[in-house]
Amino acid sequence: MTKLVPDTSILIDQMVCPLVQEEYENAEVLIPEAVLSEIENHANRRKDLGYLGIDEIKNLRKLSDEGKITISFVGRRPQLDEISIAGGGEIDAMIRDIARKHNAILLTSDKLQNDIAQAQGIETYFYQKEGPIQLDKTELESYFLENMSSVHLRENTTPIGKRGTPGKVELVEIDYVPLRYKDLDRIAKEVIEQAKLRHDCFIEIDKHGAKVIQFGDLRVTIAKPPFSDGFEITAIKPVNKLDLDDYNVSDKLLERLSNQAKGILVAGSPGAGKSTFAQALAEYYYYDLEQLVKTMESPRDLNLDDNITQYAPLEGDMENTADILLLVRPDYTIFDEVRKTRDFEIYSDMRLAGVGMIGVVHATRAIDAVQRFLGRLELGVIPSVIDTAIYIKNGEIDTVYSIELTVKVPSGMLEADLARPVIEIKDFESGELFYEIYTYGEQTIVMDVNKTRNNEDKEEEKSPVSKIVEKVIRKEVNRVAPNAIMEVSLISQNRALLEIDEDHTGAVIGKNGRTIAQIEERAGISIEVSTLDIKEIDNKIPINVNVSGNYLSLNFLKEDIGSSYDIIVEDEYLFTATVGKKANIRLKKDIEMAEIIIKAMKKDEPVYARLRNEELF
Repeated sequence: MTKLVPDTSILIDQMVCPLVQEEYENAEVLIPEAVLSEIENHANRRKDLGYLGIDEIKNLRKLSDEGKITISFVGRRPQLDEISIAGGGEIDAMIRDIARKHNAILLTSDKLQNDIAQAQGIETYFYQKEGPIQLDKTELESYFLENMSSVHLRENTTPIGKRGTPGKVELVEIDYVPLRYKDLDRIAKEVIEQAKLRHDCFIEIDKHGAKVIQFGDLRVTIAKPPFSDGFEITAIKPVNKLDLDDYNVSDKLLERLSNQAKGILVAGSPGAGKSTFAQALAEYYYYDLEQLVKTMESPRDLNLDDNITQYAPLEGDMENTADILLLVRPDYTIFDEVRKTRDFEIYSDMRLAGVGMIGVVHATRAIDAVQRFLGRLELGVIPSVIDTAIYIKNGEIDTVYSIELTVKVPSGMLEADLARPVIEIKDFESGELFYEIYTYGEQTIVMDVNKTRNNEDKEEEKSPVSKIVEKVIRKEVNRVAPNAIMEVSLISQNRALLEIDEDHTGAVIGKNGRTIAQIEERAGISIEVSTLDIKEIDNKIPINVNVSGNYLSLNFLKEDIGSSYDIIVEDEYLFTATVGKKANIRLKKDIEMAEIIIKAMKKDEPVYARLRNEELF
């Protein structure tokens, strides 16, 4: 009787049953426990490979029950650490040992396993998978009617899809019959099985409850519990492939893209058409400018010409892909998409290494794409990394910004000693300044210049610059006088007035004015100090508030002990309380009144107290 030892690969390919029926009748099939453990491990991680292997073993058991073969399980069950390092060849070695021990034929579809077994003198049967073959259209592909951009299938619901082009998309019902779990399972298995046979298909992500497959020009996402609350299949197909000529690109912008722009952001909301524009830009660089272009994608779903190589994360890490690309030395690299902090760092590293970069970024406004670099890079480095931001809306170029670094006094400030490095974000076509980004104190400010100009015309409304200056002065004063009661106002664009209670005036000014000089230097503005006349400020005084542990403390002066005060927040009466022996009013943080005060503090709104006039009651 012929003895056969199948390994994991041929069981997963489900080729053992056909072999024993066609070539090895009445064979004795010895299944190593190591194979069973590896298949079980795949199934426990919800990988379809495991279930395919289990189905094949079940079919072998049926043949055994029919008397066509005999089946038995041999060898020892591997330890957990041996299963975890199966990729290193430990499990394969155990399978070869069993084949040698029983003088059996090793069945495998793994070429390396076959070659090593033959080198060891073990008889083998190598099942070689067929090359590219013509496959029937899958059930999933049949849902893509004319001009359909995506298909959404979910158990117990009818199939729906999105039809149209970016900016003109409608949600349509594809069929009126709800799909069941078994329907989605059949559709998913068909896609997975064909993906193994087609050279243009890749399993990009395979995780517990989720699988992403690039299936020709479809990006297929399969979600199951526990990741999702039901079985779901989503397939997305690019419906538009445009050239740069199809966009309303001005001669000025075309000149910049051709000769100047090296750090480009293509931004837009999901479905706006930013990837389609990135594709057009990639092929413009390759064909019109004769530049070498590569891509970094996860998953690889850009619809590009075969001359442009598309790279996925190498060993699951895009940093490894970047290392390879730096050796390949492309002129331009499309990074689709830049989302996580590490992605922004990789984009920046490659740009600073001299590679032209085109990053695809999700953003609801063009400025948001630039802001996503803040905190991830030093401010002064950003213009070296990105010089052009293109915002796509409804499939068209909506906004183009140029990003430049200069040293100047930010808009809304006048003093020459306030000059600092400022990133200017201008409308590329008109040259109009829209935004400024700079540091003030310890903060990074993104200033809407148009909004600042508009606010300067309203005397009753504080400009954003005024609010920032006042906030910085309050913070610096609180460092040297934590319990001080103060009022801060901007006298002019180059001078501020600090009114502070008499008990803390000396501490704020300091010996020979050194302390106030340091505060002026940190705040970047001249400060005039005067004593706060508590009784004359609209019958209410600003008070200092501290948060410590589980309590919130409203601080008063010693002469206020025993007096009753109304507490006012944002011009609304909150409550009345009496100042305690420690010249404060304490509140627990978890009560509603304390929460209102804390919210006001976060918005930099002062908290006021008004002496209670008992004669009114």
